[in-house]
Amino acid sequence: MDKATKTELEAAAFRRLLSHLDQRKDVQNIDLMNLAGFCRNCLSNWYKDAADEKGLALSKDEAREIVYGEPYADWKKKYQTEATAEQKAAFEISHKSHS
Repeated sequence: MDKATKTELEAAAFRRLLSHLDQRKDVQNIDLMNLAGFCRNCLSNWYKDAADEKGLALSKDEAREIVYGEPYADWKKKYQTEATAEQKAAFEISHKSHS
């Protein structure tokens, strides 16, 4: 597989991941962090890092809007819920190994 095709496939997979996350607004970021070790904010940070590496101007807010499909503050008001005690405890356990 040539490099251009590989890049196209990776981009398509990323777009599908964003679409999937958009359809699963019920899944909270803390759930993603607890299960997979990354969340929507991580994806937006990685997107910004990639832009920075290319010398492209992209703010944190712009990267989040790409990942969330709308301004982060709007998404947060509509869909983010308070983490439960169980979610917070699981987060503490799962992230001890990441320090």
